Amino acid sequence: MNGKTDLETLIEMMAKLPGLGPRSARRAVLHLIKKRALLLMPLADQLTRVGQTVRECLNCGNIGTASLCAICESDKRANGELCVVEDVADLWAMERASVFKGRYHVLGGALSALDAVGPEELRIPKLLDRIAAENVSEVILALNATVDGQTTAHYIAEQLEGRIAVTSLAQGVPVGGELDYLDDGTIGAALKARKAV
Repeated sequence: MNGKTDLETLIEMMAKLPGLGPRSARRAVLHLIKKRALLLMPLADQLTRVGQTVRECLNCGNIGTASLCAICESDKRANGELCVVEDVADLWAMERASVFKGRYHVLGGALSALDAVGPEELRIPKLLDRIAAENVSEVILALNATVDGQTTAHYIAEQLEGRIAVTSLAQGVPVGGELDYLDDGTIGAALKARKAV
């Protein structure tokens, strides 16, 4: 038999998910099979439904089941603050923290000369259009502290210079962090972002 079984194919597909390797995928698939009626069949049905109904918000790039996500639809979120993130996972992380009450803009990645990702490949032109159309008073750059993330932040800040307030998330020592366990870049960023006590 040259072809793979459906089970082997399922395990390979599961292994491609973030955080799952081949061994974890096998365990997950075996668990789903043992709980076929309780987990496997409902999961398969839900995956089909989500695959058919999920879409990208036309305004911000979040995902949901309508043309506009609940955040963009909410008048309470139209407070003039626009938080720019690289992808939907970052937006969800910000929402999980429950500290930001404005709207978001998902870029869909970061600028990268190595990967030939320029402003047009991201949602940067849409960001500039939104700022003009939505009466935005502050853009908060919540981009990853990577070279590409910081390059993207610098590019956006340059585009908006003199037009609008642009801020970024503070970087440095995390709450509960010990200096001995931090990398050099984090310690350097923390030192640069120091504040009066």
